[in-house]
Amino acid sequence: MNFSTRILLASMLLYKASSVPTVRAQSKPDQAPSTAMAQDAKELNLQEYINLLRADVRQQKAQIMGAVMVLSTDDAAKFWPIYSEYDAELTKLNNKRVENIKEYARTYDQMTDAKADELIKSALAYQKERNELLTKTYERVKQSLGAVTAARFVQVEHQLLLIIDLQIISSLPVISQAS
Repeated sequence: MNFSTRILLASMLLYKASSVPTVRAQSKPDQAPSTAMAQDAKELNLQEYINLLRADVRQQKAQIMGAVMVLSTDDAAKFWPIYSEYDAELTKLNNKRVENIKEYARTYDQMTDAKADELIKSALAYQKERNELLTKTYERVKQSLGAVTAARFVQVEHQLLLIIDLQIISSLPVISQAS
């Protein structure tokens, strides 16, 4: 699988994922305006596709969550608003991840120690923020529905996030040796 295909696949998986353009995001100064406009159009189409994928994956996650949580009507009325807020905050966090993946794709061929350090620190910060969000949501669910239900939520959500993470990272090429 070539580099662009792997980056595109990883991007689509970010929520089943998100996206990384298969072409450079910035046009080169010597490119004709029509080429730059074609790249902009391709980027816009790709972004729309990502938005559709994200909506579909969020719905699939919610369906899986609903099937596993097995909530009474009263409990569901308490759980789903909390989950919706969590999902909205997670989407904002995932936008940071998408931008980091795009930056990785943009700089992959010219990777430096400084850029690699920046990208990894950004990825680790994303993971930390995501864990903090999950912890915060666990506490909210625990207050509303008890620790057993909150633990079940965390287990299911964590499993889903691990599957998504594995799909993304297995699609991204490993940084090559510095020259």
